[in-house]
Amino acid sequence: MDKEKQSLSIEAAKLYYQFDYSQQEIATQLGVSRPTVSRLLQHAKEQGYVRIDIIDPREDLHMIAKALENKYRLDTVRICYSPLNEYEEIKKSISKKASAFIHEIVKDGDIIGVTWGTTMYEVALQLEPKPVRGVEVVQLKGGVSHSQVNTYAVEIVNLFAEAFQTVARYLPLPVIFDHMTVKKMVEEDRHIRRIIELGKQANIAVFTVGNVREDSLLFRLGYFNQEEQELLQRTGIGDICSRIFDAEGKICSEDINNRIVGIDLSDLRQKEKSILVAGGQSKIEAIQAALAGRYANVLITDQFTAQALIR
Repeated sequence: MDKEKQSLSIEAAKLYYQFDYSQQEIATQLGVSRPTVSRLLQHAKEQGYVRIDIIDPREDLHMIAKALENKYRLDTVRICYSPLNEYEEIKKSISKKASAFIHEIVKDGDIIGVTWGTTMYEVALQLEPKPVRGVEVVQLKGGVSHSQVNTYAVEIVNLFAEAFQTVARYLPLPVIFDHMTVKKMVEEDRHIRRIIELGKQANIAVFTVGNVREDSLLFRLGYFNQEEQELLQRTGIGDICSRIFDAEGKICSEDINNRIVGIDLSDLRQKEKSILVAGGQSKIEAIQAALAGRYANVLITDQFTAQALIR
């Protein structure tokens, strides 16, 4: 009887663990009841016929974070666990991690500068209210779009302001003007100048990075003509605050850059917390370039992106 039980339990274990049979299918195959199959599988584990190893990638996240801090000279790296190496799933995971980190660090009197985009919107949606005093929230770049594509610019700054019990400060302009002279004239307005200056004074900046593929959000907004888009796609790797840079983190076109309304990338290097929230296969090169430019001192990403950045 013991040999028969041993044989049946091993056969049941093979069908269950190697061939993904259900317990009911195994019962039919072996000519026994489903509860008997359950007991056979338990017996197989107890006798050591089956050994189950669970590899949890989250256990190594602290070590990977330290490696990234050292490699890219970052103050802080927070890595979230994403169950899938798929952009929407990664965006969901890193946004949750970022919102928790922001909630943790914000204190009385902080000035928080925010950008726009779908990742930033996910972060804003998940922010938990925090009872702080004297906090200000300001847009770091113009938020008016020429197209029907939603940038969530207003929603994001409102959600941040609501979470930290303050009033949102908007930059009610296009992010890019057609002519530098017009942009300079607009910036001379004392109200606009005050908002831009507040962005420079922000001690916390929260932003993501875009790529320069044809379907990227920045290109879909219709700011660039065909010639400009081809130039930026040919020379650029990514964008932060709509300022497009190359693989070394250097601005691609000074002419286009001078027409952009909002914070300069060099100002991000001066922030107490310059927080880059980004992940996904399509953004790895852009993240590397942003880190090469030293625009962030805090990185929040997922384990798949983190491992690629180490490699």
